[in-house]
Amino acid sequence: MNKRELGQSGIMVSEIGLGCMSLPTNQREAQLIVDAAIEHGITYFDTADLYDKGKNEDVVGHALKGKRQDIILASKVGNKWNEDASGWTWDSSKSYITSQIKESLQRLQTDYLDLYQLHGGTMEDDLEEAVDAFESLKKEGLIRAYGISSIRPNVIHRFLRNGKASSVMMQYSMLDRRPEEWFDMIASHSGSVVTRGSLAKGLLTPDALKRAEKSDGYGEYKKEALIETLSQLTQTTQNLHSAALAFVLQYDQVSAILAGASSVNQLVETMQAYHQPMTPEQLAHLKEYLRADIYKDHRL
Repeated sequence: MNKRELGQSGIMVSEIGLGCMSLPTNQREAQLIVDAAIEHGITYFDTADLYDKGKNEDVVGHALKGKRQDIILASKVGNKWNEDASGWTWDSSKSYITSQIKESLQRLQTDYLDLYQLHGGTMEDDLEEAVDAFESLKKEGLIRAYGISSIRPNVIHRFLRNGKASSVMMQYSMLDRRPEEWFDMIASHSGSVVTRGSLAKGLLTPDALKRAEKSDGYGEYKKEALIETLSQLTQTTQNLHSAALAFVLQYDQVSAILAGASSVNQLVETMQAYHQPMTPEQLAHLKEYLRADIYKDHRL
């Protein structure tokens, strides 16, 4: 497994990371997936206190017990569950961020996080205060680096401008190329991109056309256009799954793809696809069939 630096943090992450949100809540089943990920060279694991009301962090903590020195562990903060667990509210205050790190560390059975991320954000937030919270946690040794998970360019820019964030998590795939416009801006602030949704809900796997038929479209693709595009892609490449991963990783500004897996088979399929080589010429040819959309809202 190749590794890339997370921004300019000095932290090296595997090009494929495990997005832990999809892990089963059953500890034994989750353990099998985590063990398979490690066996296949994945060293980067990402969770959030929001997932399963903190249970996901518990599961991940147990699954990685005894392996902490060999992995890069990331979590997120900002979404505050209501007392009756009926939903959550947003809280990016310093007091909330600095209090929640302790609970996440306890659930994850560790005394530090490699990466702590603001799990959203708006221009109405006091992002300077949030950055101050992360900087304080860094000085205390509770985190090694921090970042943000957002698809709002104006929020991302302000967060990067006011601190030393190492990463920006964004939904990015062959079917959602909106982030490309902002890759250079992120890199200019010493950050790098971590992608989620790079298989577009399974639309960029061998099940592409079956999933498309059952869908109402995807992003800016209406159903008919989606089916047509996926038909062209599947005719152009022998392995759409591999192409989807290689397409994202062709950009130097991208540090890693977070791939979810709810079973060992899904994890293995992703790793087999990752190891299937794609040439720059093949990727350039595939791009001819893809939309090049940009974000319409939340612009700088």
